[in-house]
Amino acid sequence: MIKRIFALLIIFNLTACAELQQVVNSLPQSDGVLSNTDIATGLRQALDLGIDKQVSKLTQKDGFFKNELVKILLPEELQKVDNALRKIGLSSLADDGLKVLNRAAEDAVKEATPIFVNAVKDITFNDAKNILLGEDNAATSYLTTKTQTELYNKFKPVINNSFSKVGADQIWANLITRYNNLPLTNNVNPDLTDYVTGEALKSVYTMIAVEEKEIRDKVSSRTTDLLKKVFALQD
Repeated sequence: MIKRIFALLIIFNLTACAELQQVVNSLPQSDGVLSNTDIATGLRQALDLGIDKQVSKLTQKDGFFKNELVKILLPEELQKVDNALRKIGLSSLADDGLKVLNRAAEDAVKEATPIFVNAVKDITFNDAKNILLGEDNAATSYLTTKTQTELYNKFKPVINNSFSKVGADQIWANLITRYNNLPLTNNVNPDLTDYVTGEALKSVYTMIAVEEKEIRDKVSSRTTDLLKKVFALQD
């Protein structure tokens, strides 16, 4: 998805750059030169397809919990909490604790997707050219470097609200209280909001990388004529 965007952005600047004109001239065009309208339409298509096919999957029920690529597991500090509670017959409560972490991420990504879309628009020509001709995950790596800090700061309050919305705060308060009351244990007080925020961000980038590789490797994944023309460059 992001790879498509960068390829289209390369073409968008062709009037200002002779090198870009050469790139456009090399495209296998069957219906004339790509117009600015075509390019803008292609850009919207790339955004829509990427979000619809990949990131939107994370917002569905079990979009995290039943997706092994992105399922949020317990941090090391909480694995001992999980193990201890299971040993005293509280497996169901431990299961609920893991599930609600994933539910909070699912809920948060739904609200934060527009933030992510806005974050990919500020790309220079050189960035776009390098990404188009780069490795299979070049777009995702670029996006991670450029947006991770800003997106983290915007995701965190959404995750915090989602914790309350799905009941994760109450479940984990109960879990941790029970664990801390067990004999011979050291008290824990993890920052679950911080942890789930980081995991949710990694998951978004993971799903974008899936779409990027699909577009690079499979002509059949280029679902419009415009995308086929643009990605013919890398073939």
